[in-house]
Amino acid sequence: MMHRMLNNWRRAALLLLLAPALAACDPNRVYEDNADLKANGQPYLWSVQDKPAFEFEITDPAQLYNVYFNVRNAMGYGYYNLYMKATLTGPDGKPVGAPRLHQMILMDPKTGEPRGNGTGDIYDHQFLAMPRQRFAQAGKYRVVLEQYMRQDVLPGIMSVGVRVEKVAAEGAAK
Repeated sequence: MMHRMLNNWRRAALLLLLAPALAACDPNRVYEDNADLKANGQPYLWSVQDKPAFEFEITDPAQLYNVYFNVRNAMGYGYYNLYMKATLTGPDGKPVGAPRLHQMILMDPKTGEPRGNGTGDIYDHQFLAMPRQRFAQAGKYRVVLEQYMRQDVLPGIMSVGVRVEKVAAEGAAK
């Protein structure tokens, strides 16, 4: 048992060390950042008042982009899904379309088995939230995320984030 825990810890440490190097090798990535969540000084709590914002630069408005939402949750998270509202604002400070409500399935609704990639009782998910998004103009865009679970403080969500990547050339021709 102790040997298994030590091996899991070693794998997690190696993954954490290699992650920045692997991410640097991703030519399609334009932006990726995550925000750790806490409420009242306690970690892994997402308050409805906490609305993480992510700013990224678009330099080529002719390019199509995929926008992903990252979610890290503890196994003790009490629901199989997570509703999150996202508001996208353009370089002019005006909303780009209406805020969008996204449902992300973190665990199988029937079996309770976690989805995503996990080590121990922590699971990472990446959801394609805005496929083949076209940004009308070059400049800084901002995405604000808010939990929409009808609960003032949501326990078990450790962090959320945004990833923006260019759609590969062969995908853009479809």
